[in-house]
Amino acid sequence: MRVPIIFFICLLMLSNNNTIGQTLTAGRKVVVLDAGHGGTDSGTVSEDGLQEKDVVLDIVQQMKVWNKILLESKYDIYLTRRKDTLISLTDRTKLVKHLKPDVFISLHCNHINDTNIQGIEIYTYYNNEPSEMYAQTILNELNQNLGFMTKKPKKGNFQVLRETKEHCPALLLELGYLSNSSESYYLKDSQNRKALALSILMSI
Repeated sequence: MRVPIIFFICLLMLSNNNTIGQTLTAGRKVVVLDAGHGGTDSGTVSEDGLQEKDVVLDIVQQMKVWNKILLESKYDIYLTRRKDTLISLTDRTKLVKHLKPDVFISLHCNHINDTNIQGIEIYTYYNNEPSEMYAQTILNELNQNLGFMTKKPKKGNFQVLRETKEHCPALLLELGYLSNSSESYYLKDSQNRKALALSILMSI
């Protein structure tokens, strides 16, 4: 995996003290970002203690920062959780149903007993062509810009996909395997997470 020079240039524009509220502005496209797990639910954990809930929360927060700094708030980005709290899947989907965003992305990290398995995966609900188009675009971006091994989009009967399929394109993104030492090492670096956040945002 690599970080192109464009990401380093963009990183210089960031301020670590940005605080961005959640607002809805008429005329802007709405994006709902769902950082999986949270609070007492850590999600998967790497061998050296990196927790899925922390990785994905940092990435969605950085996507909001990139949107403000680099894209001049082109999108109205809403987060299902902004801190380390546990939000029920039902409440997450209720938010999507209320906002009816242009796209909903739920972020997670993977884990498997085979430590050699790696790669980013993305799931959509069955027979949802707009979601599939987003999925393939995101995978292409992550492969070409960051060198991630990516797999073809998969179908999944996850609650956050099943209950939002009628309201917007909905995706569940598995950002690599914390059980794989190479990918967990990559995700542990805050600069890499910023690059990952930018790549996902630009793919939208």
